[in-house]
Amino acid sequence: MGDTLVECVPNFSEGRDESIINKITESILKVSDVTLLDVDIGYDFNRTVVTIVGTPEAVLEAAIVSTSVAIRLIDMTSHSGEHARMGAVDVVPFIPIQNSTMEDCISLSERYAKIVSDRFGIPVYLYANSARSMERRRLPDIRRGEYEGLEEKLSMEIWKPDYGPSTFVPKTGAIASGARQVLIAYNINLNTNDKKLANIIAGKIRTSGTISKDSDGNIIRDNEGKPVRIPGMFQSLQAAGWMYDENTAQVSMNLLDHTVTGLHEVTDAVRLEADLLGLKATSSELVGLVPLQAMIKAGRHYNGNREIHDQNIILQEAVDGLGLNGLEEFVPAKSIIELAIRR
Repeated sequence: MGDTLVECVPNFSEGRDESIINKITESILKVSDVTLLDVDIGYDFNRTVVTIVGTPEAVLEAAIVSTSVAIRLIDMTSHSGEHARMGAVDVVPFIPIQNSTMEDCISLSERYAKIVSDRFGIPVYLYANSARSMERRRLPDIRRGEYEGLEEKLSMEIWKPDYGPSTFVPKTGAIASGARQVLIAYNINLNTNDKKLANIIAGKIRTSGTISKDSDGNIIRDNEGKPVRIPGMFQSLQAAGWMYDENTAQVSMNLLDHTVTGLHEVTDAVRLEADLLGLKATSSELVGLVPLQAMIKAGRHYNGNREIHDQNIILQEAVDGLGLNGLEEFVPAKSIIELAIRR
């Protein structure tokens, strides 16, 4: 059966100062029974996404000690970056990997929230499967207004944190913690510096779609006064337009359930929508690690579902078909969860 394993993917609001990032990762490496699988540093996002796997108690300890280092060294009052965020430690999800359940990870997220809120006085919101109301299931809803709007948000009864004080601490902000399935963070770069065009594509494909407007550009509302939305192409997909660098816009996506919406499906859709706008998708990147099955499905799609049994060949078909070598070499042994754990 093997060990009980969970994954944790804390997102830290620092992507430029390597000394701070190193201190955070060093604190994780000191914890027994934890493997640091990936450290994805985004300079323009000013954000680092860390992937750790281990036994539940060890992963919880690693999440707490890395949080303590991050809130000591990161100052949100001087933070800027392309990515949405609301705290020095922005989001800490727990994910079942092997012989573990969603209920196990919900418990871990709640224990994490209580410990860091009690110990450090930080407001913590529970999201995804840990959420205690439907309004808090989606991370973008919790993070709406970002760090700059957090002080006002904390003063509202409806946004009282699940753990910790309703007090705005400028240096640290707030944290979201929850339990979820494996999320694939996936970006596709475009040959334009116009973020609006990337947003148009994102609106077409994401589950939430876009807000409907009349010919004069006014928002169309229903009988309850709520904006009418035009659904997007895919389920279990979040997407937005961001800037990869000053010359390159990208469609930034979170695939919330790759068994519902696959990498190859969103890639083909973005390429088609880009072509309709006179653009080209130039490259793609995965932020963090990806499940093996998601890559196998993409590989079979791009090889025309031919009868190939060599896993390495199928994975190479996926890498080539998705364009994952466009920015830097994609190494399956480092970037696919199941293969990285075996290393």
